[in-house]
Amino acid sequence: MTAGQDDAARATESPSSGPLPAAPRAGAPLSATDVKASPDRLYGRHRGHPLRPRQQRLLDLTLPRLRLAPSVLTDPVRGFGRAPSELWLEVGFGGGEHSLAQHAAHPDVGYIACEVFENGMCSLLSRLVPDGQEDTAPVPEMLRLWDEDARALLRALPDRSIDRMFLMFPDPWPKARHAKRRFVHPATIQLVARVLKPGATWRVASDDPTYQAWVEEVMGAQDLFDTAPPATERPECWPPTRYEAKALRAGRQPLYWVFTRR
Repeated sequence: MTAGQDDAARATESPSSGPLPAAPRAGAPLSATDVKASPDRLYGRHRGHPLRPRQQRLLDLTLPRLRLAPSVLTDPVRGFGRAPSELWLEVGFGGGEHSLAQHAAHPDVGYIACEVFENGMCSLLSRLVPDGQEDTAPVPEMLRLWDEDARALLRALPDRSIDRMFLMFPDPWPKARHAKRRFVHPATIQLVARVLKPGATWRVASDDPTYQAWVEEVMGAQDLFDTAPPATERPECWPPTRYEAKALRAGRQPLYWVFTRR
């Protein structure tokens, strides 16, 4: 879901315009249909350049050992090697540097990292296992991966099961007709609010002016989260990402929000 960011004209579509997805059934069992791409999917391609042999081995041999199993989604704490102190969720981890930094800094937290883009998934996996040991090297017991649409995961998770959530530099989908693909969307906010515990925080960062204005508009029109003005410098407890570095090199100003579940 994360992609390179280019400055774009501000979208003019209202967040309340256009049809919204059907309301999810809380904690409903996840079917094969639920995780397939839908007409309003939040992402474009699954793959960029052709995969190298090492990348294919990572997807074939390493990813299955870290993938969050659908059978544990109604009780996700069972999906980890030991009982986690908290559950955190990242949507669209890009190259994986933020997910891995958070996982390393909080070893007792069960961390679920979502990414549909295969090259990004390979980037994270390549940091976890040595070349040639894709099927034998130990894998983290407190990190689990989700390689399908994050909204399907949100629909399946139990109410009030997540303690913290991250959306770091998502694809801005700058054209107004693509606004429904943005993860920050009135319908998706309802999914996020359902799975977050009261008092849980949702961190959002973006360097794109279109997306920044959209976040302010959408979050200003809802009553599920307490909002505050965004920071203009990355807080110390937020690990850096390659997309932030790219934005700063290009002279774009990132904004950093913390939304708190009421």
